Amino acid sequence: MDMSHMTSTFSNAPLGYTIVDTAIGAIAVAWSAAGICRVALPQRDREAMERRFAAKLGGAGPTEPPAAIAAAVELIKRYAKGEEVDFSSVPVDLSGADLFQRAIYQAARNLDFGETTTYGGLADAAGHPGKARETGEALGRNPVPLIVPCHRILAAGGKIGGFSAPGGSATKEKLLTLEGVRVGPPQAAQKAFAF
Repeated sequence: MDMSHMTSTFSNAPLGYTIVDTAIGAIAVAWSAAGICRVALPQRDREAMERRFAAKLGGAGPTEPPAAIAAAVELIKRYAKGEEVDFSSVPVDLSGADLFQRAIYQAARNLDFGETTTYGGLADAAGHPGKARETGEALGRNPVPLIVPCHRILAAGGKIGGFSAPGGSATKEKLLTLEGVRVGPPQAAQKAFAF
Protein backbone atom coordinates (compact mmCIF):
# COMPACT_ATOMS: atom_id res chain seq x y z
CA MET A 1 0.00 0.00 0.00
CA ASP A 2 1.37 3.40 -0.99
CA MET A 3 1.43 5.62 2.09
CA SER A 4 3.80 8.24 0.67
CA HIS A 5 1.04 10.86 0.70
CA MET A 6 0.41 10.35 4.42
CA THR A 7 1.38 13.51 6.26
CA SER A 8 3.13 12.15 9.32
CA THR A 9 6.54 11.55 10.71
CA PHE A 10 7.42 9.50 13.73
CA SER A 11 8.70 11.12 16.89
CA ASN A 12 7.69 10.41 20.47
CA ALA A 13 8.25 13.52 22.54
CA PRO A 14 5.25 15.83 22.90
CA LEU A 15 6.49 19.41 23.01
CA GLY A 16 3.39 21.08 24.33
CA TYR A 17 -0.35 21.34 24.28
CA THR A 18 -3.12 23.86 24.19
CA ILE A 19 -6.75 23.81 25.27
CA VAL A 20 -9.00 25.42 22.68
CA ASP A 21 -12.47 26.78 23.36
CA THR A 22 -14.76 25.82 20.47
CA ALA A 23 -18.46 25.94 19.70
CA ILE A 24 -18.77 22.33 20.91
CA GLY A 25 -16.61 22.72 24.04
CA ALA A 26 -12.96 22.69 25.03
CA ILE A 27 -10.70 20.55 22.86
CA ALA A 28 -7.12 19.71 23.85
CA VAL A 29 -4.40 19.44 21.20
CA ALA A 30 -0.83 18.20 21.80
CA TRP A 31 2.02 18.19 19.33
CA SER A 32 5.52 16.87 18.81
CA ALA A 33 8.15 18.06 16.35
CA ALA A 34 6.41 15.93 13.71
CA GLY A 35 2.85 17.16 14.15
CA ILE A 36 -0.27 16.71 16.23
CA CYS A 37 0.12 13.63 18.42
CA ARG A 38 -3.00 13.75 20.60
CA VAL A 39 -6.46 15.33 20.57
CA ALA A 40 -9.02 15.17 23.38
CA LEU A 41 -12.64 15.95 22.55
CA PRO A 42 -14.83 17.99 24.90
CA GLN A 43 -15.80 16.63 28.30
CA ARG A 44 -18.18 17.96 30.91
CA ASP A 45 -15.40 18.75 33.38
CA ARG A 46 -12.78 20.84 31.60
CA GLU A 47 -10.31 20.81 34.51
CA ALA A 48 -10.46 17.03 34.84
CA MET A 49 -9.98 16.69 31.08
CA GLU A 50 -6.93 18.93 31.18
CA ARG A 51 -5.42 16.99 34.12
CA ARG A 52 -5.94 13.63 32.35
CA PHE A 53 -4.63 15.03 29.07
CA ALA A 54 -1.50 16.53 30.65
CA ALA A 55 -0.82 13.30 32.56
CA LYS A 56 -0.70 11.34 29.28
CA LEU A 57 1.92 13.68 27.84
CA GLY A 58 4.79 12.92 30.19
CA GLY A 59 5.57 16.43 31.30
CA ALA A 60 4.73 18.57 28.28
CA GLY A 61 3.00 21.73 29.40
CA PRO A 62 0.55 24.22 27.98
CA THR A 63 2.23 26.52 25.51
CA GLU A 64 1.61 28.63 22.43
CA PRO A 65 1.47 26.33 19.39
CA PRO A 66 3.84 26.78 16.46
CA ALA A 67 2.39 28.08 13.17
CA ALA A 68 1.46 24.70 11.62
CA ILE A 69 -0.29 23.60 14.81
CA ALA A 70 -2.00 26.98 15.22
CA ALA A 71 -3.37 26.59 11.68
CA ALA A 72 -4.73 23.14 12.60
CA VAL A 73 -6.30 24.61 15.75
CA GLU A 74 -8.08 27.19 13.59
CA LEU A 75 -9.42 24.37 11.40
CA ILE A 76 -10.72 22.64 14.54
CA LYS A 77 -12.50 25.83 15.62
CA ARG A 78 -14.08 26.21 12.18
CA TYR A 79 -15.12 22.55 12.16
CA ALA A 80 -16.79 22.97 15.56
CA LYS A 81 -18.87 25.81 14.09
CA GLY A 82 -20.13 23.41 11.41
CA GLU A 83 -17.91 24.63 8.58
CA GLU A 84 -16.76 22.12 5.99
CA VAL A 85 -13.12 21.51 6.89
CA ASP A 86 -10.50 19.21 5.39
CA PHE A 87 -7.96 17.93 7.94
CA SER A 88 -6.14 15.66 5.46
CA SER A 89 -3.07 17.91 5.20
CA VAL A 90 -2.68 18.50 8.94
CA PRO A 91 0.65 16.98 10.04
CA VAL A 92 0.25 14.17 12.55
CA ASP A 93 2.67 12.13 14.61
CA LEU A 94 1.44 8.54 14.76
CA SER A 95 4.67 7.09 16.15
CA GLY A 96 2.75 5.07 18.73
CA ALA A 97 0.67 3.32 16.06
CA ASP A 98 1.58 0.05 14.40
CA LEU A 99 1.50 -0.42 10.60
CA PHE A 100 -2.08 -1.76 10.61
CA GLN A 101 -3.32 1.20 12.65
CA ARG A 102 -1.50 3.67 10.41
CA ALA A 103 -3.13 2.12 7.33
CA ILE A 104 -6.56 2.36 8.98
CA TYR A 105 -5.98 5.96 10.09
CA GLN A 106 -4.82 6.99 6.61
CA ALA A 107 -7.87 5.36 5.01
CA ALA A 108 -10.08 7.29 7.45
CA ARG A 109 -8.25 10.53 6.59
CA ASN A 110 -9.11 9.93 2.95
CA LEU A 111 -12.83 10.29 3.75
CA ASP A 112 -14.30 13.65 2.83
CA PHE A 113 -16.34 15.89 5.13
CA GLY A 114 -19.74 14.24 5.56
CA GLU A 115 -18.63 10.96 3.94
CA THR A 116 -19.08 7.79 5.96
CA THR A 117 -18.19 4.15 5.55
CA THR A 118 -18.45 1.00 7.62
CA TYR A 119 -15.70 -0.67 9.63
CA GLY A 120 -15.54 -3.36 6.94
CA GLY A 121 -15.46 -0.77 4.17
CA LEU A 122 -12.63 1.08 5.88
CA ALA A 123 -10.71 -2.17 6.35
CA ASP A 124 -11.11 -2.86 2.62
CA ALA A 125 -9.98 0.69 1.72
CA ALA A 126 -6.91 0.26 3.94
CA GLY A 127 -5.97 -2.98 2.19
CA HIS A 128 -7.08 -5.26 5.03
CA PRO A 129 -10.31 -6.92 3.88
CA GLY A 130 -12.14 -8.98 6.48
CA LYS A 131 -10.67 -7.05 9.41
CA ALA A 132 -13.71 -5.01 10.48
CA ARG A 133 -13.34 -5.91 14.16
CA GLU A 134 -9.63 -5.10 14.18
CA THR A 135 -10.45 -1.83 12.41
CA GLY A 136 -12.87 -0.92 15.20
CA GLU A 137 -10.18 -1.72 17.77
CA ALA A 138 -7.64 0.46 15.93
CA LEU A 139 -10.12 3.34 15.76
CA GLY A 140 -10.77 2.93 19.49
CA ARG A 141 -7.08 3.74 20.01
CA ASN A 142 -7.06 6.71 17.62
CA PRO A 143 -4.95 9.37 19.39
CA VAL A 144 -6.10 12.21 17.12
CA PRO A 145 -9.88 12.18 16.67
CA LEU A 146 -11.23 14.78 14.21
CA ILE A 147 -7.85 14.84 12.44
CA VAL A 148 -8.27 11.10 11.86
CA PRO A 149 -12.08 11.22 11.55
CA CYS A 150 -13.01 7.96 13.27
CA HIS A 151 -16.50 9.37 13.87
CA ARG A 152 -17.22 8.83 10.15
CA ILE A 153 -17.02 5.06 10.51
CA LEU A 154 -20.36 3.31 11.06
CA ALA A 155 -21.36 -0.20 11.98
CA ALA A 156 -22.89 -2.48 9.37
CA GLY A 157 -26.42 -1.56 8.38
CA GLY A 158 -25.77 2.17 8.86
CA LYS A 159 -25.92 1.91 12.66
CA ILE A 160 -23.92 4.44 14.66
CA GLY A 161 -21.51 1.93 16.20
CA GLY A 162 -19.22 2.62 19.12
CA PHE A 163 -17.08 5.64 19.88
CA SER A 164 -14.33 5.72 22.50
CA ALA A 165 -14.34 9.49 23.08
CA PRO A 166 -16.18 11.00 26.04
CA GLY A 167 -19.91 10.87 25.45
CA GLY A 168 -19.58 7.73 23.33
CA SER A 169 -22.08 7.28 20.51
CA ALA A 170 -23.89 10.52 21.39
CA THR A 171 -20.68 12.48 20.71
CA LYS A 172 -20.16 10.57 17.47
CA GLU A 173 -23.69 11.41 16.37
CA LYS A 174 -23.17 15.13 17.21
CA LEU A 175 -19.99 15.23 15.11
CA LEU A 176 -21.77 13.55 12.22
CA THR A 177 -24.65 16.01 12.56
CA LEU A 178 -22.13 18.87 12.25
CA GLU A 179 -21.25 17.32 8.88
CA GLY A 180 -24.87 16.98 7.77
CA VAL A 181 -24.98 13.22 8.29
CA ARG A 182 -28.07 11.77 9.94
CA VAL A 183 -27.74 8.34 11.50
CA GLY A 184 -30.53 6.33 13.06
CA PRO A 185 -34.08 5.43 12.21
CA PRO A 186 -35.71 7.37 9.38
CA GLN A 187 -37.74 10.39 10.33
CA ALA A 188 -41.50 9.98 10.43
CA ALA A 189 -43.12 10.59 7.05
CA GLN A 190 -44.99 13.82 6.61
CA LYS A 191 -48.73 13.54 6.88
CA ALA A 192 -49.45 16.43 4.53
CA PHE A 193 -50.94 14.10 1.94
CA ALA A 194 -52.86 11.86 4.35
CA PHE A 195 -56.61 11.63 3.66
